[in-house]
Amino acid sequence: MTVNRKIVNKHLGELLIERGIINQRQLDKALAVKKERGGLIGEVIVELGYAKEEDIAQTLTAQYGFPYLPLGNYDINPEVANIIPGRVARQYLLIPIDKIGNNLTLAMSNPLNVQAIEDVEMLTGCSIQTFVSTSSEIKKAISRYYKDKE
Repeated sequence: MTVNRKIVNKHLGELLIERGIINQRQLDKALAVKKERGGLIGEVIVELGYAKEEDIAQTLTAQYGFPYLPLGNYDINPEVANIIPGRVARQYLLIPIDKIGNNLTLAMSNPLNVQAIEDVEMLTGCSIQTFVSTSSEIKKAISRYYKDKE
């Protein structure tokens, strides 16, 4: 996996506060809910209505240097989508968006999921590049491109 990333040693919640998207009280509440129910802090913050999915995705791009790709108007070649089985796309909430040579580009809601990237590399034999997209956009794309499969 040869992905260049900038690493910012701050948690997502801190960055959301710095960007004025949430306040400390909201972060504390979200952390309490996360501790109780599990899940990703970004998803909990969205569930609680404190931020939009786009805010989380764009903050992840700022935090780790992953590019943001809104999938809403993006057309994926069905041959590219078929590179990864629908069950894998659903399991890891990702979708292949382009393939050039041995390089496969994925849109993911959690680009820090190293296990997902390693599994896709093993499955496809490709080098992986990741973009960040929102969970709901990826779910829509999965249902669009894998609707008749599995």
